[in-house]
Amino acid sequence: MERMVKVNYQDLETKEFLSGTTLYEISKSFQRNFNFPILIAKVDNELMELSEVINKKCDVSFYDRSSSIGNSIYGRSLQFLVVVAAKRLLGNDAEVVIEHSIDKGFYCEIHGVSIDKPTIKSLEKEMKQLVKEDLHFTKISVSRIEAINFFKKKKQIDKAKVLKYISNTYINLYRLDEYYDYYYGDLAYSTSQIDEFKLTYIKGNGFVVSYPDIYTPFATIDYVHHHMLFDSYLDYTKWGRNLGINNAADLNEKISTGDYDKLIHIAEAHYNSQIADLADTIYEKRKQLKVILIAGPTSSGKTTTSKKLETYLASRGLRTYPISTDDYFVNRKYTPRDKDGNYDFETIKAVDVELFNQHLLKLIDGEKVLIPEYNFMTGEREYKKKYIQLKENDIIIIEGIHALNEDLTQAIDRRNKFKVYISPLTQLNIDNHNRIHTSDTRKIRRIVRDNKYRGYSAADTLNTWKKIREGEEKWVFPFQDEADYIINSALIYELGVLKTYVEPLLFSVKEDDPMYSEAIRLINFLRNFLPIPSDEVPKDSILREFIGGSCYHE
Repeated sequence: MERMVKVNYQDLETKEFLSGTTLYEISKSFQRNFNFPILIAKVDNELMELSEVINKKCDVSFYDRSSSIGNSIYGRSLQFLVVVAAKRLLGNDAEVVIEHSIDKGFYCEIHGVSIDKPTIKSLEKEMKQLVKEDLHFTKISVSRIEAINFFKKKKQIDKAKVLKYISNTYINLYRLDEYYDYYYGDLAYSTSQIDEFKLTYIKGNGFVVSYPDIYTPFATIDYVHHHMLFDSYLDYTKWGRNLGINNAADLNEKISTGDYDKLIHIAEAHYNSQIADLADTIYEKRKQLKVILIAGPTSSGKTTTSKKLETYLASRGLRTYPISTDDYFVNRKYTPRDKDGNYDFETIKAVDVELFNQHLLKLIDGEKVLIPEYNFMTGEREYKKKYIQLKENDIIIIEGIHALNEDLTQAIDRRNKFKVYISPLTQLNIDNHNRIHTSDTRKIRRIVRDNKYRGYSAADTLNTWKKIREGEEKWVFPFQDEADYIINSALIYELGVLKTYVEPLLFSVKEDDPMYSEAIRLINFLRNFLPIPSDEVPKDSILREFIGGSCYHE
């Protein structure tokens, strides 16, 4: 007799299905609740691909590309689509290398063949053909040694090398059409679900794959080329290649031979060279510059960068005065609230912009100004005899989420301002087809810092991440083209160090916590990196802002 099992969908609806029914078939019964194809399921709080079967009573949630979980699946599956389409169109000599995330998509290069704009148009057409064919992403469990040997035969040495440092006896490969690949995260059920994307040719052998994100899930926004940001990525990629480090396996090789201490010092010198170059640029313009504005997304290392810049400018004889926009928050009773009724400290309307500009103008004119200090306990500004008066060539440094937004310093002539954008623009990838999201690096940094300095659990930080990202999308990223200078705060070795701090915190997330699946994803991601002791990390490193022991913070 056939056995039926009950499936409870998000406490909204319960249906019965035959034992052994795939989640894909079950998802069809609930697809009407979604605007886009369902990509992944969460069964009793555990993420499961739609090809998995259900054999017992369970609670199920589904996700499409409008969710952060589903969007990760969408992007990862799209990467495999690009790889297979390139092989079909250009032959096996064409090797797609997915370099880094950029502007709601990812940048790729094709090695082994020459490409041009018509080639990329043909590639996009081939990808759409794969979508029409409705091919399945098939997961296959194989022994790690067998997978290594397979990739060696296929001359995919990047994958063979990265699998060398994973301790699992068995690993999952994916097949699409006749091609096999390794991905550290889940994929969609079929190509027909990955139906929205655009390709944009970039001069050389590169192109950008754009696709819908959680903020604009209905369509793909046309790629906007941010040349300074793009060039910063490319420069760091070339620098990494000069060191012989293109991916996680190359980094692991350095670690396994005990050669990581030299790498740490080289990476720190590279970061410091950016600060030195920035200080030189500012020094050359010292006669007209009065205000340095520094902004970037969360956990970019803005505080350490500001402190270091002060030191470098001081070495050139320039005095700096840091001013925090937080001290200019309006009194709590006037603070705007978000859609949930909570105080919204991220909107620029939470800042007394008028008073801020009045004080800046007075300082630039050489007047003595009493600077407020915001009391977060009482929710009011206080004045504690903190006076500032600038002399000739003295410079104000302002660091904050709105620093690049012209509305923050609207009364100051643009010629008197110098804007700096900072972000960890991660050059390192796991292998040629598995990129590291810049947001994942920042997320891991934030988990470690929140736990050390605020006592937050990993689950606490993960739970607030969506709100943090929404603020960045609204108040940081739209203004990055305002920057006069970009600092890349990524350190090529940092994930090895951060792993030793963040893994125990991620393992502490309980199985019934809504953030459990995200914690597991990050744990699986970090499996690709060997740990690095923090002993050799300098006291003035930007990494110390997160792991502790910084000469600037403690």
